[in-house]
Amino acid sequence: MADLNLLRTFLAVHRSGSFTAAAGLLGLSQPTVTTQIRALERQTGRELFERLPRGVAPTAVADELAARVAGPLDALAAVSGHEAAPHERAAPVHLAGPAELLCARVLPALAPLAAEGVRLRVSPGLTEPLLDELRAGRHDLVIATFRPRGRALTAVPLTDEEFVLVAAPVWADRVKERLAPEGPAALRPVPLVTYAEDLPIARRYWRHVFGARLSRPAAVTVPDLRGVLAAVVAGAGFSVLPRYLCQAELASGALVSLHEPEDPPINTGYLVQRPGRPGNPDVTRVRDVLIEAGRTW
Repeated sequence: MADLNLLRTFLAVHRSGSFTAAAGLLGLSQPTVTTQIRALERQTGRELFERLPRGVAPTAVADELAARVAGPLDALAAVSGHEAAPHERAAPVHLAGPAELLCARVLPALAPLAAEGVRLRVSPGLTEPLLDELRAGRHDLVIATFRPRGRALTAVPLTDEEFVLVAAPVWADRVKERLAPEGPAALRPVPLVTYAEDLPIARRYWRHVFGARLSRPAAVTVPDLRGVLAAVVAGAGFSVLPRYLCQAELASGALVSLHEPEDPPINTGYLVQRPGRPGNPDVTRVRDVLIEAGRTW
């Protein structure tokens, strides 16, 4: 049976996301908090937190322990007259996904929850490593660009991304009218701006729309689609982007859609979590808001 002081310290770290913040909440020194967490880890025989450059991330074991002890410890604190403030009781929801979608769609949809006391810890990244981290308990929810295999994770469709071939007007004026009769050969004089050297999005567009293999090097690569968008708007060349990301630029005329196929390539994004009921009820709140918002994206 763990000492109550160790459990209180553990819960403060789990809720605040760092040893330093927990020390401030508890009136302890940061080394004391570190020592107590290490003692609890020795007692349980399991790692509870992954030490990060800034703060800590709870493991799956920590999430399970927090779900078990939060209610009793909060009730005990209320009886003793030391009930935690609402912002201290709320465990953060750890959400991860593509940086562009998080910034353009997800964070605006979740903004009202922050005013209601929901705490968010948002991490951008690529789907494969994020899913591995989800399995390890570092995230509560992950927005994935594909449905994960197996039964270790559950996934529901969240949104469909339509991809569009775009360029600034300075290039569109030269090639758009030629694209229909000449096909993708009309774009040979135009530099290609892409997300990565292997041209994943552009290659898929070529295969799906033109039925051809894209075999040209990129002129500019930026590992962030917002950077690709900025470069294309500035006239660096053409690219293939999700419509949601460049919708405002298309509406304003800063970008031009070079081609409007009847069947554009679409990629489905999934909201993924570990099976079972989350110990933190705010995870369900975030999930429900995202699923509702995804219907309008």
